[in-house]
Amino acid sequence: MKTVVSVSQRSSEFDYDFETEFLGQSFRIIRVGTDGDLSRAEAVLDSVKTEADAIGLSTIHDQYHAGRETLEHPDITRLKASVPDKPVTTGAKLRGILQEWAVRHTQSELGHFFDNARVLFMNGQAGYRVARALSEYTDNLLFADPYTDFGVPRLLTSLGQLETYTGLSAPMMFKPATARAAEFIRHLPLFRLGEKLVAGSLREAVKSAHVIVAAVDELGDFSHEQLDGKTVITSRVNDQTLDWMRSRRVAMVVDYSPWLNGRPVGVNVLEAMISAALARTPEQMGPDDLLEVIETLGLKPRILYPDGYRRINRFAFVIHPLSQQYLTKTPPLDWIASVSPPVVMNMVEKAVAYTPPFIYCKVTGVQSPTGDEAEGWLITVGGTPREIMAHGPEFTYSRLLAAAGLAKKLGAQIMGLGAFTKVVGDAGITVAKRAPLPITTGNSYSASGALWAAHEAVKKIGLVGIGPSGKMAGKAMVVGATGAIGSVCARLLAKAVDEIYLAAPEPAKLLALKETIERETEGAIVHVAGAADRDLESMDMIVTATSGAGKRVLDIMRVKPGCVITDVARPLDIPPEDVAKRPDVMVIESGEIELPGHVAMKDIGLPKGIAYACLAETIVLTLEGRFENFTLGRNIEWEKVREIYRLGLKHGMKLAAISGVNGVFSEEDFERVRVLAERERSRAPA
Repeated sequence: MKTVVSVSQRSSEFDYDFETEFLGQSFRIIRVGTDGDLSRAEAVLDSVKTEADAIGLSTIHDQYHAGRETLEHPDITRLKASVPDKPVTTGAKLRGILQEWAVRHTQSELGHFFDNARVLFMNGQAGYRVARALSEYTDNLLFADPYTDFGVPRLLTSLGQLETYTGLSAPMMFKPATARAAEFIRHLPLFRLGEKLVAGSLREAVKSAHVIVAAVDELGDFSHEQLDGKTVITSRVNDQTLDWMRSRRVAMVVDYSPWLNGRPVGVNVLEAMISAALARTPEQMGPDDLLEVIETLGLKPRILYPDGYRRINRFAFVIHPLSQQYLTKTPPLDWIASVSPPVVMNMVEKAVAYTPPFIYCKVTGVQSPTGDEAEGWLITVGGTPREIMAHGPEFTYSRLLAAAGLAKKLGAQIMGLGAFTKVVGDAGITVAKRAPLPITTGNSYSASGALWAAHEAVKKIGLVGIGPSGKMAGKAMVVGATGAIGSVCARLLAKAVDEIYLAAPEPAKLLALKETIERETEGAIVHVAGAADRDLESMDMIVTATSGAGKRVLDIMRVKPGCVITDVARPLDIPPEDVAKRPDVMVIESGEIELPGHVAMKDIGLPKGIAYACLAETIVLTLEGRFENFTLGRNIEWEKVREIYRLGLKHGMKLAAISGVNGVFSEEDFERVRVLAERERSRAPA
């Protein structure tokens, strides 16, 4: 029987002594913790060197490989020197392979998991291989080494900075004399005072991270407030560790350590066992030897959920003020508007269009029934529709790309475009080509939500027959039918109504859309017109989806009593003063979506927990982990409209209470429209 002894400078609380079979040979594995006492570690090594076939060393400071630097701590050198005739290893070779594999395995298994994640390393030198692997998926790497080494409240923010820091600091820290001096300084009262200040700053860094790479004992000072929802990459996770992680609300743990006999063992232990089994020193073992053992044993990183499946993905969504009135809701512009003539606000409106993008608010608490969660940021660009349309597309492109850069830095994995930002130029295609993360306009869910809301409103009013299949026995019109949302609304409505009328000032596009609908939907009856007015009087349902920036697109006084108008445009196509003229007509503001979970989000002009459909599309894709360019351009694929609707239902999205310009409609409102419409129809000449 061969014997491997692991001598650790960490706690003796976790010592073990067991026998096992390994690579067809019998082994006895002994772990002895020395509680940070280097002299005791030397004594233990002296007492076991005769019986040990190989020795593993687990120290607080390990061998570091960062860039070109390969450094060995004086403690390791000293301990190795006490057993010169035995194979001794810290497990550095095997650890590097297992650490890097843990990252790649998780990214492959969970799909895009680390994309743009903010990753905090408590010891960047020890986690260098992890950092190098993660750098392929995210630039948001943060290293706390200056905090932990010298009490300096500064994070390193790149691999290059870490390599430079290691080259400058390690020679001092790894020389016995300077290491002792540094330890002496750490015990001075002034240093202790600074340490308290640094601890608060480090807690904030932990709280803002999405992934933390650390040894378990490096997390002991952090509460559930800082660790809630985090992913931790670490080693030697047992049931006790998982219980602790659960108490801190850690979402997921990636454990790269090997397991033997139902327990995690140090990488130094396994590498020492390989050395003893192959009768080679650690220096003589190459990658092939380690790979063969990994495959033979079936070693694999473990992805663990301390309190059940929980995954938190991240998004960003671009918003902008829809009018001067929106600008006046933001201090100090509210004060300026109250004391200034309109000409000054016109100047302010122009100036704000040039402001850099900024975070309007963070969105939290979105939780799917699947256990997936989403958090994100609403990012504001300053241009009103009037200012956006007054400039060429490149003006808006540049601001959206700046917003995408901010979103990437925050950790977003996808970005949605809201309101007028999604109709500028080629409707997101150019932005998606240039942006550092996937883009969606949200138009697929906007179309789905519009028809969802319209169908529900028609049913509630009850003046139009609905067949068993759900098809409406009436006529529907799409105003702005050749636009991105309008065209897909038309294609879907053609499957749901007896006759569809298409209105847009682009005759050739209308004819092409008519052909598409007739090819897709057998028996569809499709009419086309350059403007809406010709056929208004006979419509049971109207969808307005223009990009007219508030220009009047139809004469509401000619609309049939009881008609349901769904206004998808932003700014709205139907102004409030027009809505007020027709109490016998229901004008709804597209289809807003009720988000699942307990959503915390700053006011966007909707009730709590309610989102515009374009924002909801971004959130649905985030929950699903579909980080891709989903809806772009002016030709929306109606298959994607159906898909986003299905995914929305999967993740708990609901049609919100139907609302108009004056807020949510009650059951009494639907009844009022029905009664007034019936009265007006009865008065109409036969």
